[in-house]
Amino acid sequence: SQAYTVGVWVGNASGAPMHDVSGVSGAAPIWRQLVMQLHAGQPSKAPVAPAGVVLAKVAFDGGREPPRDEVFLAGTHQALQRTGSLSAADARGFGIDNPRDGSLYALDPDIPPKAQRITFSGQAGTWWLDGKSLGQGSSVSWAPWPGRHELKLATTGGRVLQTVRFEVRGATLARPAPGHPRPSTR
Repeated sequence: SQAYTVGVWVGNASGAPMHDVSGVSGAAPIWRQLVMQLHAGQPSKAPVAPAGVVLAKVAFDGGREPPRDEVFLAGTHQALQRTGSLSAADARGFGIDNPRDGSLYALDPDIPPKAQRITFSGQAGTWWLDGKSLGQGSSVSWAPWPGRHELKLATTGGRVLQTVRFEVRGATLARPAPGHPRPSTR
């Protein structure tokens, strides 16, 4: 607000993970209560930008991101952000675009399991997760479950183009029946 800056950290001082707690369920309620008490009887206003700072709308070429307001030093903003000289089709990476090797995902206990999906995307091919086929195409949607996983993208002839490893942490979702990795293609 214009009058206060409030930050809330929720965690274990030992550094141990907090199970089934996210920022939405842990820190946000505390932050909200503090801000409401600080502004009891007086309306909150947005902070005033410092001198020399402006708010400007930016758009991205190729439609890779929707337009949005950003904060800039006066005179430094560009209305169109260029992502590169390649077209979106040419810019697609070889192999797996998402997830990146070493990615870490966290399941949110406040979001219904059916609403939590990870979309694997990249070059068109056959997708394999932990040794089981997920489907074919340039993207496959997967209902995640906790653990360390290995994702492979292969050609239709079976040659592996790329392998990435990632981890899912958080609330335990119902595990699929043995031999069924919850396939779902778009």
